[in-house]
Parts: sequence; structure tokens; C-alpha cells
Amino acid sequence: MATSLPSSYAGDVSVTEAWSALQADARAQLVDVRTTAEWTFVGLPDLSPVGRRVHCIEWVSFPRMDSNTGFLAALTAALGPAQDIAIYFLCRSGARSRAAAIAATAAGYTNSYNIAGGFEGDLDAEHHRGKNNGWKAAGLPWVQS
Repeated sequence: MATSLPSSYAGDVSVTEAWSALQADARAQLVDVRTTAEWTFVGLPDLSPVGRRVHCIEWVSFPRMDSNTGFLAALTAALGPAQDIAIYFLCRSGARSRAAAIAATAAGYTNSYNIAGGFEGDLDAEHHRGKNNGWKAAGLPWVQS
């Protein structure tokens, strides 16, 4: 169940809730807002089981981590004009994706969700990601180049 912040975005969902929604709703979309380096070296969710692909749109650009001023234009180009679709935003741990969900909501995409835990999840006791929570730790489909 989504945790809702009505005026800023549709709310937070877990990785398994997002995956279930992507399986159930053919119009739902996944937008990965990590950097090109993260997509290349860490991996990407694999949506081929649901017949779709991940939309990769950087929220910030590596290596300087400058804001991507073209983010909303790229989002509209990728998703088209239908602003009523469910959009699930993903980053490493859920911070950048929350900001992206807020920005998308402000731009009119009212069903914008943040995937809490992100792709790699929180740090564990040994300061490693990918074991506690997140897309990879949940055993959801992903690929690496």
C-alpha cells in the first residue's frame, strides 16, 4: 500500500508493490533516474517479463552530479502526453526517485510513485548495498552489462 503525501506525489511503494503494479497494469511505466554509470556498472531492472523496457532518464548527471535540467522534457518524450498513467520512479536507494516523483507530479503526472529502497537498497552493517532491501535484494529481475 502506497504511503501518500497528497500534495507532493502519489506516495512511496515497496519494490514488490511496484513490480506487482507493473505486472498488473500494462500502461504503468518504470523510470530509472540513476546515472549512466550506475546503469552500466550496477545494472538495470529487467522488464522483459512484462513486455516493457525501463525508461532511463538521469535526475543528475555523472560525474559532477549536476541537475538534469532536461529531465521533464525527456520524461514527456519517453512517456508521451498521457499524464494519468502510473509511473514508478527508481534510483539507488529512494532519494533521487522521490525528488523525481515530486517534480513529475508538479508537471501534471499525478500518479507518480517513489520506489522506496531503490535498486540497491540501504547500506548493511558492512556498508554494502544490495542485501538489505531494494530491487536486487528482493530477487526481482535485473540485468547487468
